[in-house]
Amino acid sequence: MVALSLVVSREASASKSARPQIAFSNVALNLGGKAIVEDLSLTVRPGEFLCIIGASGCGKTTALRLAAGLYQPTSGSVEFDGQPMRTPRRDIAIVFQDYGKALLPWRTAAGNVSLALEANNVPVSERAPRIDALLKKVGLPNHAGKYPAEMSGGMQQRLQIARCLAQDPKALLMDEPFGALDAMTRQGLQDEVLSLVAAANMTVIFVTHDLEEAIYLGDRVIGLLPNPGRIGIELTIDLPRPRDQLTTRENPEFLRLRRELFDFIKASEA
Repeated sequence: MVALSLVVSREASASKSARPQIAFSNVALNLGGKAIVEDLSLTVRPGEFLCIIGASGCGKTTALRLAAGLYQPTSGSVEFDGQPMRTPRRDIAIVFQDYGKALLPWRTAAGNVSLALEANNVPVSERAPRIDALLKKVGLPNHAGKYPAEMSGGMQQRLQIARCLAQDPKALLMDEPFGALDAMTRQGLQDEVLSLVAAANMTVIFVTHDLEEAIYLGDRVIGLLPNPGRIGIELTIDLPRPRDQLTTRENPEFLRLRRELFDFIKASEA
């Protein structure tokens, strides 16, 4: 299947002439003698929300780790702000699906957020007000003293997002962050993330198995073909913002895009 043209739809936050924030150029990665991804070329512009979908094992998480500098490509290059990605950077934050393992269980909510401030050498006198503001921003204003085990799954994921925001990142990489949550909590967090990243004008790469989630969140969706992972489809999501959980999902264009992605997944798994 031929990939569609790269287009950015969030013009308010990223002009067409802007230099890509993240750029993959003919990237290939082999692990244990197996080709995981090959010929992966794409650009993500500042402030863009890019979603990656695909069948299990197609390389979605691998692409995210390449963007984070956690993997180095076997061939090709990955750049951030025009510079080669050789190691992880503090201005790139990662939100993992397994929030239970991502948080430090012996630290309170405030202590977990403080971890990012400590790593950035923020003075002790400045930490408390910043922690309070971040917890309020993610809907946890009265939970600073709670430990992760005392919080629900949705609250723990909010806490992980707050810790990522404490890094003051330019880019947020999210690996199926809502996959383990119930439907209502998931939808609430989708809207919160959209609001947070729009306010901060952050670039986002979001990996998900959920086709509706990808369309609802994204400015653009790419689908990877498996064995090895490579771009098989790319769609611009030209739906009005702000998005709404009811009216957006009832939009005929939303339904058309969902069908196109569903057909792609079905064909790629055949």
